Amino acid sequence: MKLISLGVLGVAAMAAPLTGTAADRLMVATDAYRWQGDTVYQNEFKAWADSPYKIRSTYKGRPGFFMPVEQTWEKKNDLSSYPVLTTDNLLHTAIYNLGLDEMVNAVEPDTTLRTGKEWAGVWTRDVSYSIILSMAALQPEASMISLMKKVNPEGQIIQDTGSGGAWPVSTDRMIWVVAAWELYKVTGDRQWLKKVYPIAVRSLQKDEKTIFSPNGLVKGETSFIDWREQSYPKWMQTVDISQSEAMGTNALYVAALKCTAEMATVLGKKKEAAEYTQKADRMAETMERVFNIPDKGYWGMYTYGRDNKILNPRAETLGSAISILYDVASPERIRTMSESNPVTPYGVAVFYPQISDMPSYHNNALWPFVGAYWALAQAKAGNEQGVVESIGSIFRPAALFTTNKENLNLDNGDYYTELNSSNMLWCLSGNLALTNQILFGIHYEKDGLLIKPFVPEVFAGDRTLANYPYRGGRLTIEVEGYGAKVAALYLDGKKVDPDKVIPAAKLKGDHTIKAVMDNQPIPAMNINRQPNRKAPWTPVVRLETNPADGGSILSWDPLEYIAGYIVLKDGKEYKRTRATSLPLTEAGEWQVIGVSGDGIESFASVPVSNREMTDYKPAGLVARPQSSEVSYQPTGEIEGFYGAGFAETDRNSGALDVEIDVDTPGEYAIEYIYANGNGPVNTENKCAIRTLMIDGKKAGTIVMPTRGVANWSDWGLTNSVTVTLTPGKHVVTLEYLPEDSNMNIATNHALIDRLRITRK
Repeated sequence: MKLISLGVLGVAAMAAPLTGTAADRLMVATDAYRWQGDTVYQNEFKAWADSPYKIRSTYKGRPGFFMPVEQTWEKKNDLSSYPVLTTDNLLHTAIYNLGLDEMVNAVEPDTTLRTGKEWAGVWTRDVSYSIILSMAALQPEASMISLMKKVNPEGQIIQDTGSGGAWPVSTDRMIWVVAAWELYKVTGDRQWLKKVYPIAVRSLQKDEKTIFSPNGLVKGETSFIDWREQSYPKWMQTVDISQSEAMGTNALYVAALKCTAEMATVLGKKKEAAEYTQKADRMAETMERVFNIPDKGYWGMYTYGRDNKILNPRAETLGSAISILYDVASPERIRTMSESNPVTPYGVAVFYPQISDMPSYHNNALWPFVGAYWALAQAKAGNEQGVVESIGSIFRPAALFTTNKENLNLDNGDYYTELNSSNMLWCLSGNLALTNQILFGIHYEKDGLLIKPFVPEVFAGDRTLANYPYRGGRLTIEVEGYGAKVAALYLDGKKVDPDKVIPAAKLKGDHTIKAVMDNQPIPAMNINRQPNRKAPWTPVVRLETNPADGGSILSWDPLEYIAGYIVLKDGKEYKRTRATSLPLTEAGEWQVIGVSGDGIESFASVPVSNREMTDYKPAGLVARPQSSEVSYQPTGEIEGFYGAGFAETDRNSGALDVEIDVDTPGEYAIEYIYANGNGPVNTENKCAIRTLMIDGKKAGTIVMPTRGVANWSDWGLTNSVTVTLTPGKHVVTLEYLPEDSNMNIATNHALIDRLRITRK
């Protein structure tokens, strides 16, 4: 069956009258697909439920793709110890049950949670997001064991290996704290809380010394989007990413601070609880100031640049969802985020708009676990149609692909992307969360359960979730009707206050909870439905000598289909033009942004500077690495350094001093030219870190990410640290301090060619 374009009707996702039977009720329809009754239709393909434990699909994806889907999805495991869903929609029931079945597949023999069919092992962010969504409730023991696998010998949370050698390029490990708190709320296990609270505190304390920006925000990569070319301009190196401020990573950090405060409260540490709450509030206020885009309604994705940061105006869905769910955003901002985040015909993008010259993975993709967080956020915001379309965007690929796939292509809804996996832990966890947390409204509090279903009218009816585990007992939860408010709540047939937590003490053993919804229309909210747009390419810029006066000319290659360019000086708009060059009459750091005819901006170009720079060589020069910390020996003679040699720094080499002479007082940017061949650019954990001292006082942190295995002749810039200097001589020092310990612990090593100082 071919689905014709539904036009305005399609993008509005119109529902059929509820007088129809469940078998023919139109649940959701967009220009891309529709879910009607027990069947999903997309173009000539369809998928339908044969039984509560079997789905069949006619879907055929890209020919030759090495991860094909099966035509049949059916139960393979014993599910008798897990929840039993009863609903009048057979497809919904089957998707839930088969999500449980894939959950059983994900529990390894050592009782850890496997990341995906193709991805073995426990990853900090993956398992943490999965625990928050569903695994805390359904796999508490495996969740606890998995989290403790991600604690290092120093008693701190492990940052997964990643860009430039992991932490502090990637800094989203603190989602572990949110997952640990969720496990306490589910289990009430005070011994667990006593175990995880010190780990949270140690990790926070280390971060405070290393990864905070002058704004008071955490620096580092956007959470989970850890394939750098997929979400950053190509010119950005991993060191540049380490200095950006990501909205999503900051949102989870605020959530982690709030959860740490909650832990401290339960443990009777009132002073610490107040301190963590204050820190969370300050960060949330700063996020509104730094990330707000007044004409968008949502927060921008991240700040980026070099000496002068600008805001990437893309929407980023997971960060927005976390900001809503954990009250990082104000009530007013929650509403505008809900109504403003772009939604394509296949659902919400990881970020929007897409990058033109990148294949689909994080770019140009929907990840069902992100869609699930967005569905939960839409329910909290009260956006009924947003919830309906979010559920549809997750059920469609699950049914058609006959598995909980890792991601999907937003151009055509297919599973063909750069990498993908079936039986993906956080995606199956998100699938289950739609039913547990939204339609049954199960919300864990530290002292009991809050039952607050959010049931869109199209889901009206009676549903039951039996055999649901809670603190050693089993619950049967019934929901009747539809709406955003519970009209009456019953515990074992006795009426209780629907606005209050049901104390855990009253839920020992087996109980029945029934929620009767008010059957009132939910106030309408908007959805920002958009086609899947792509941004222009990033301009390629050059600084050239002006033959007329010997000054500088900023020039760039023309872009196709462009309406004009924005020239930036020191991170601020300087000029709008349709030309492709600009004579410079001032010194500064320059960038160019291309703007399409419909107003979509490209990334800003690589920053180039026509300011004067002065280089200084360090002392103690060597010709080859000699430290025992060298992981990969040079494959040949080291080349490309300036002068007679270079200095070497490891954990035991002592401070590296350079004396500089300043003529004019003012602000200066200090950076180093370095090499780090101790690992690849995209995995492992051997980023070198040092504290920068000026005349014996701490000025900042210098980050030296890995640049490729044995790439000791690949010299690059560290981050710059801005300092205020007086005229005269100063001693600039690189020193290894305890807070500079990286995730590898043993290898923390780099080569230093020279120091560079630039007057700002």
